[in-house]
Amino acid sequence: MQGFLASWRLYGRTDRMLRNVFGILAVLLPLLLWSAVSYLPFVWHPQVLITDPGGEEYLETGMRMNRVDFLRAVKEMQDQHQPAPQGIPTNPVYLPSPGEVLSAFVHAFTSSAPVGAEHSITQAFAHSIRIIFWGFVISSVMGVPLGIMCGSIPAVARLVEPSVDFFRYLPAPAFGALAVAILGIYDAPKIAIIVIGTLFQQILVIANTTRKLDFALVEASRTLGAKGLRLLFRVVIPGILPDLYRDQRILLGWAWTYLIVAELIGTSSGITWFITQQARYQHFDNVFAAMALIGIVGLGTDMVLGVIGGKLFTWKRENG
Repeated sequence: MQGFLASWRLYGRTDRMLRNVFGILAVLLPLLLWSAVSYLPFVWHPQVLITDPGGEEYLETGMRMNRVDFLRAVKEMQDQHQPAPQGIPTNPVYLPSPGEVLSAFVHAFTSSAPVGAEHSITQAFAHSIRIIFWGFVISSVMGVPLGIMCGSIPAVARLVEPSVDFFRYLPAPAFGALAVAILGIYDAPKIAIIVIGTLFQQILVIANTTRKLDFALVEASRTLGAKGLRLLFRVVIPGILPDLYRDQRILLGWAWTYLIVAELIGTSSGITWFITQQARYQHFDNVFAAMALIGIVGLGTDMVLGVIGGKLFTWKRENG
């Protein structure tokens, strides 16, 4: 018996170690591939960054051009016995190196010179956080109670779910013009798009989670005299709480996916406005930095919520 327990503990430690290793590799491998593409010219550097235009009139220092066109310009200058242009292999402007993106990311949090959402990642992202927060809160205030009632009361499910099934297939951006007409051009229609994008899915997901509650637990509670609201608040809701918490974590990620679309409704604002403006001036290092910030905050939030869930629901292993 002791040998079995020792083997089981060893298996557990090995399993955790392998999961940690694969987790690290999942982050490192894309970064290594990106670094190879960025820093190793023989991997993929299809363009040339002009350092000296030579005798070619249309070339300028700092200009990028395709390698084939550059070699043609070099040959033309050599045939005319004029100075040949000089350049170094480079990638297209839309693919900055990891170092450039990291520099832009650090600069965003250390520089206080430019003011305005089109210049500051932090100001733009703070605005986007408010949109996500209020959109998800409003969706949850409506969706969680409706989902629980649909899952526990068949009559409510028959009344609500057909309409929800219809609306969940309608793309949330399709409501953009209507939201602007009703709510104006500022933040309200953006919040509405987040709500529409998550509410109907939320109702159905939580209703399904509620239906998965162990029926024997409900029957035992009824045998002991629990019914109505007492059964709902003392048995059903506590019974589904760990799974409900996990569902909310997943649905919060769903809300993030609607952020960029939502912020294009009405007046452009938030991180979407920042990304659009930076891309317009070909500052793609800032674009990548903004995208990385969204991913880092989203993943970080989910990890924190996972740890909190593990502490709150110690009787149920958190798999999310």
